[in-house]
Parts: sequence; structure tokens; C-alpha cells
Amino acid sequence: MLSYSSSTDFELTNLLRKGDNNAFNEIYKRFQGLLYVYACKVIKDKEEAEDIVQEVFLYLWDKRATINITSTISVYLYTAVRYKFFNLLDRKKVRINYEDSFRQFLEQGEYITDNNIRQKEFSKLIEQEIDALPDKMREVFVLSRKHYLSRKEIAEQLGISEKTVKNQINHALKILRGKIDLFTFLLLLFNK
Repeated sequence: MLSYSSSTDFELTNLLRKGDNNAFNEIYKRFQGLLYVYACKVIKDKEEAEDIVQEVFLYLWDKRATINITSTISVYLYTAVRYKFFNLLDRKKVRINYEDSFRQFLEQGEYITDNNIRQKEFSKLIEQEIDALPDKMREVFVLSRKHYLSRKEIAEQLGISEKTVKNQINHALKILRGKIDLFTFLLLLFNK
């Protein structure tokens, strides 16, 4: 009967390639503790070190038939731990970059959203104030500012003089400026 504990690393590796579970168990017993100590020195986190060592052994068993070990099993295992460590660093870096990017988006997104909400509220208030203007003044103002008609065009369309159009627009602007200045002041006051 074959004694796995007295077998060389080379013999165990050959048996492992053939799917020998006992050979795998012996390799695990020989190297798990040493790899864990090595991983702890490299990683400085015991749980992550343990996870990496387990991943290396899982990979070793899963790929036992196709694994290409060009030197010794010990060199292969130590290299695999180091490789997993670098993968972990890359994942952490990506995660940190993602977290930074997400945090930046939230900070800027909140600012942008807040500004959009304020702008919509402000536009709504202006529309309400325009709607509150006297009928004829509102009609003149809307034709001027929303439909971009000239004073002459408005005067012809409404059958009034250009001077009346000018006066109505100026008066509407004066009313709206007073209201807008009040709204701007209130917005600044409550958003500090």
C-alpha cells in the first residue's frame, strides 16, 4: 500500500494529476499551514489570507488534470498565492475607484438635482406671476417674450399702439422683477 506521507512532492503531483484524492489531501496537509503564514505576511489580513489559500487549493483540485506545474508543487503554490494577492489588490483598487466615482457622482448628482429642482420651482413661480398679470398686460408680455413678436407685430395683432405695447411690457417687467427679487432673496435665505 502506498504511503502518501512518505511520498515526494513530485510523486504526489503526478498522483494528483490522475485525480488521486489522497494525494491532494497530503499536499494540502503539507502546504496549507505554510501558505497561510506566507499569505498573512503578504496580505496582513488573516481572513483574506485564509480565503486566498483556500482559493488556491480549490483551483488546484479543479484543474488537477490540466494543471501545468513546470517546477515543484511548492513553487507553484507560493506563486499562486502571490498571484491571488495581486488579483485581490486589483479588485480592491477597482472597488475603491468605483466607490470614489460613485461618491463623487452622488455629491455632484445631488447638487445638479438640487439645482434642477430649484430651477423648475423658480420657473413655475415666474409662470404663476405671469399668469397673475392683468389680462391685456399678460397677453402683450406673452406675445413679446414667449412668441418673440416685435412691438409692431403685437400692436397690429391686438389693434393697439406700439407705445401701449412698450408700456405694457415695461410695466409687466417691473412687476415681475419685484416678485423675482423677492423670490431670489427667499431662495438664498432658505438654502443656506
